[in-house]
Amino acid sequence: MKSKFYITTPLYYVNASPHIGHSYTTIAADVLSRYMRKKLGEENVWFLTGTDEHGQKIEKAAEAAKLTAQGFADCVVLKFKELWKGLNISYNDFIRTTEERHVKTVKNALEILYKKGDIYEDKYVGWYCTPCETFWIDSQVIDENCPDCKRKVERISETNYFFKLTKYQDWLLSYIKDNPDFIKPDSRKEEVLRFLELNKLNDLCISRPKERLSWGIPLPFAPGHVTYVWFDALVNYISAVGEFNADGKYQSRWWPAQLHLMAKDILRQHAVYWPIMLHALGIEMPESIFAHGWWMLEEEKISKSRGNVVNPVDIVRRYGLDAYRYFLLRDVPFGLDGNFSEEAVIKRYNSDLANDLGNLVYRTLTMIEKYFDGNIPDSKEGRIKYDLKGQKIINLIEGEDFVFKKVVGKAIEDYNFSQSLTEIWNIINLANKYVEETKPWNLAKESKQKELRAFITVLVKVIRNVAEELMPFMPDTSSAILEQLGKDKINKGDPLFPRLLS
Repeated sequence: MKSKFYITTPLYYVNASPHIGHSYTTIAADVLSRYMRKKLGEENVWFLTGTDEHGQKIEKAAEAAKLTAQGFADCVVLKFKELWKGLNISYNDFIRTTEERHVKTVKNALEILYKKGDIYEDKYVGWYCTPCETFWIDSQVIDENCPDCKRKVERISETNYFFKLTKYQDWLLSYIKDNPDFIKPDSRKEEVLRFLELNKLNDLCISRPKERLSWGIPLPFAPGHVTYVWFDALVNYISAVGEFNADGKYQSRWWPAQLHLMAKDILRQHAVYWPIMLHALGIEMPESIFAHGWWMLEEEKISKSRGNVVNPVDIVRRYGLDAYRYFLLRDVPFGLDGNFSEEAVIKRYNSDLANDLGNLVYRTLTMIEKYFDGNIPDSKEGRIKYDLKGQKIINLIEGEDFVFKKVVGKAIEDYNFSQSLTEIWNIINLANKYVEETKPWNLAKESKQKELRAFITVLVKVIRNVAEELMPFMPDTSSAILEQLGKDKINKGDPLFPRLLS
């Protein structure tokens, strides 16, 4: 079994406030972190997130806001940290690219690559998209528009420094083929392989002259240039958890990362630039890179540039935190694109949370209150004899094979959050069906106390197991269920998810 788990989100760009896309990646990382802490222990899991704060886009946004670049970044960082607190994100570290530990590591990496001959000076003539912070060659640009964001690009001609991506293209192609789990899901791996097989890489321009862009990390061997934002930002994954020693060898307890998590639009930077940078530095590869899909609004990607952002704070205020977390990870298989609508949130809320989970907990507590004066029947008191349906449920959750826990856990470890939640809901629905078929009110009417005790015991065990498996996804709900259920005596409160009017 793995002894540690290091997971990262991308660094979020601070040119504007966070939106649903940022929260989707970060909540997914939070679920994995919470699950792995339960499996490996708190001390063996490290969850990194943070902000990307350099570049021309930030410089321009700061000017528009009449702030310094650092002052502007400081303001937006607070919004990210407030949102992560509001979404119950359990990160271990929050790194900023303006921090000294990061600046030092970037400079060390640049110095090592320069001395190795993998960085050289040359003239760059081509296109630059400021919103995407991306260089483009003539064949990629259509009518002077960026192929990604479709906005106007700028023609630039300047002397810069370049990193030899081309030198390592064959190595990267072989590495991806030899390590089938390196890029996930498979569709993204095939996308990267096709790109590498059909295109010759261009060396990466990794600097801008200071007279063109002052907001960045100066190159240690060329102080008149600052580091290209994408080279700078990617280094955070190692700058946060280790450092180079005097001999230029990188040392860290946490590296390699078990998982880099991101949206699909930045896959190429993570699956092409980053592994080549690491390989050139003599650093081990991360185990996996997973690029998930986008949230769409009326078939258009939700993004700051399109101006169709969904504010997570608004959705949480209307429907509750755990309902938001649940919806994002249940509604769409992780990796695919999904369409967001409040109608879909309400439907999930009423069907899954109010009717299924909330109803099971509330009706069980009501029966314990009514038939046992709020005292949970002691399952060890005498021999419990379950009926066939009850025994089947007990076998699933507490049998020798622990089928329920295994299928839920395997789905999480496969990054299939929707399937994991489906498995949890299968047990919830099985328990609700068991209530309808057993008709406990008849058992009470006929004074069948042993049968009623066995029946309630099944429901209590289901609820405890469901609460435990839900913890990574819906930590507040999990705690509330266990608190209401109590240990020996219930603490029944209001229904967890009051039904919403659509």
